[in-house]
Amino acid sequence: MSRVAGTTDVNELLQRWAPQMCALREFLALRDRLHAAEQESLKRSKELNLVLDEIKRAVSERQALRDGDGNRTWSRLTEDPRLKPWNGSHRHVLHLPTVFHHLPHLLAKESSLQPAVRVGQGRTGVSVVMGIPSVRREVHSYLTDTLHSLISELSPQEKEDSVIVVLIAETDSQYTSAVTENIKALFPTEIHSGLLEVISPSPHFYPDFSRLRESFGDPKERVRWRTKQNLDYCFLMMYAQSKGIYYVQLEDDIVAKPNYLSTMKNFALQQPSEDWMILEFSQLGFIGKMFKSLDLSLIVEFILMFYRDKPIDWLLDHILWVKVCNPEKDAKHCDRQKANLRIRFKPSLFQHVGTHSSLAGKIQKLKDKDFGKQALRKEHVNPPAEVSTSLNTYQHFTLEKAYLREDFFWAFTPAAGDFIRFRFFQPLRLERFFFRSGNIEHPEDKLFNTSVEVLPFDNPQSDKEALQEGRTATLRYPRSPDGYLQIGSFYKGVAEGEVDPAFGPLEALRLSIQTDSPVWVILSEVRLGRARPGTGSSQGDPGGAERPC
Repeated sequence: MSRVAGTTDVNELLQRWAPQMCALREFLALRDRLHAAEQESLKRSKELNLVLDEIKRAVSERQALRDGDGNRTWSRLTEDPRLKPWNGSHRHVLHLPTVFHHLPHLLAKESSLQPAVRVGQGRTGVSVVMGIPSVRREVHSYLTDTLHSLISELSPQEKEDSVIVVLIAETDSQYTSAVTENIKALFPTEIHSGLLEVISPSPHFYPDFSRLRESFGDPKERVRWRTKQNLDYCFLMMYAQSKGIYYVQLEDDIVAKPNYLSTMKNFALQQPSEDWMILEFSQLGFIGKMFKSLDLSLIVEFILMFYRDKPIDWLLDHILWVKVCNPEKDAKHCDRQKANLRIRFKPSLFQHVGTHSSLAGKIQKLKDKDFGKQALRKEHVNPPAEVSTSLNTYQHFTLEKAYLREDFFWAFTPAAGDFIRFRFFQPLRLERFFFRSGNIEHPEDKLFNTSVEVLPFDNPQSDKEALQEGRTATLRYPRSPDGYLQIGSFYKGVAEGEVDPAFGPLEALRLSIQTDSPVWVILSEVRLGRARPGTGSSQGDPGGAERPC
């Protein structure tokens, strides 16, 4: 009876849940049909895209007739089998100009619009994309300093909502490979996270520059330089336009202010209308110019129409003139109209620091007067000390002023064995140290291969246990012949760390330069934090503790 009863219960349960089971089967079947339909749709979409691409290519090739190359290009294209379907029934199809119309040489190689180098994660969907074209410079490259400045001023949230694209605008594969590997070595985290990308154009992207006409009194070399520069901007914009909402054009020899990204983004969002075309965050050249990504196609097409004729800043102004200026009105009216499309933010967020132009032999000392000075550092008072150095001070930029936070210390090229020393008026205990070399206008003037050293105070009246503890601690640190112990070193222009409390009171702290330096040196920040009360014996540390850094 129990078996019969159990069977009855199961049957009743199945009957009760039969409608739900039926609905579930229908749902699963519907899901399978939708999935199959989606896959079929994707397949058809890919096929249609291939057909559309072939049509576009055929149309663009047929339109690639320009200047003296027209007859040869037409002769070559009419023999192309891909154009034969268009020679009959499609003679009256309307054709739009494409990139191939302005750059017909691109038809020679299918890879001409594909980056020859592409390093990064291909991040998309961000708020701001920053583009940095970089070319070989004969004297000094500022690229890595620029990247350090841009990246160091980003918050963790901003690093997730932006992309920095570096275009190495050279076709020398050895050079582009060397620069790429250097960037990968210096910024591995940023490359891996997707914040930083490196690309270079195909060697077939550029036309034959030897056929350029001289204009505006410029020699051929300058005409070639500005023409290539226009094409570099176009390549970078075409690559970046699908990555984010806004695109910001930068250069490879700048420094940035703190919070620059949030400032730019908020300024764009606060505009009362969407009619603007350019937001300017620097008054110099093509630095700090923000565009809506949706406008980049129009801008690229306009630049390509006249890339051989005028420099980029003139072309940008011409775009605005075409859009809003009335030929029947005067220049003042035109300027007022353009001001609605080209909006300036002050103070400037970027400063130009390079002096050696990418144009060979050109020296440019351009400075943005609206940039202002570097923001004051956090309030801090260093302990009383006598400062001295073996370096030759430049003008009035003394070490004393840097230690007192009145200015920065600037000196001529250091050599191995040079030093910067802080000898305390009375022995004291330090908790932390922080040194920054270089500054926002001279980021390359850094300390390289420089160690941080301390000289413990040998007090015979000290407590024996503390003395023994200090001597044990000293065994863990390299000692110089004159008794200094190395506790740190400079990395990327900065040295910071904690001081082992076992050292006890210290007589002095010294920065020792180990090798000759190729550049001058700036010490822009010095912070020595005294130990708090209770972190060690106060003997030899009179006057109470000051705030640590």
